Amino acid sequence: MSDQKKPPLPHDFLPPVPSFTVVSDDVTPEARLKDAQVHAGGNLSPHLRWEGFPSGTKSFAVTCFDPDAPTGSGFWHWVLFDIPADVTELPAGAASGDMKALPAGAVHVRNDYGTRDFGGAAPPAGDGPHRYVFTVYAVDQEKLGPDGEVSPAVVGFNLRFHSLARAQLIGVYEVPAEG
Repeated sequence: MSDQKKPPLPHDFLPPVPSFTVVSDDVTPEARLKDAQVHAGGNLSPHLRWEGFPSGTKSFAVTCFDPDAPTGSGFWHWVLFDIPADVTELPAGAASGDMKALPAGAVHVRNDYGTRDFGGAAPPAGDGPHRYVFTVYAVDQEKLGPDGEVSPAVVGFNLRFHSLARAQLIGVYEVPAEG
């Protein structure tokens, strides 16, 4: 992948909206993900904290997408929505294990691993660096509309029409070629 043109980011296809700030104790912008956020490592959702979103925000959604996955359609690692508007931080591991730290009412849909949680980075060996795009969406409704049975694409469709603003943080991970 490193000698090829990188696929576009998921937001490149969406109408522009204002941005706000998302930071993490676990993900450093454009730097290698920690082992805790790797599928074969800790497989823990990272800490995320956001601020500066529009005053009309009624809920949030959080996603993690790998546009560099060799699938032709990327790979969804995490899709969580209906996070109450008064929640502006998710602790590390909130979307992993027993999920006791998830806010009441938040809804997960299946990621591309087929599970309703955060699934860590797992690019194929030798495929080059993959970008993991963590996005927080400020949403104009308390409930986005879909339930936990829809696909990430349906959630993305709804977010396209109900996002007031977006914040993004990109981490990178690579597995060296074997042998």
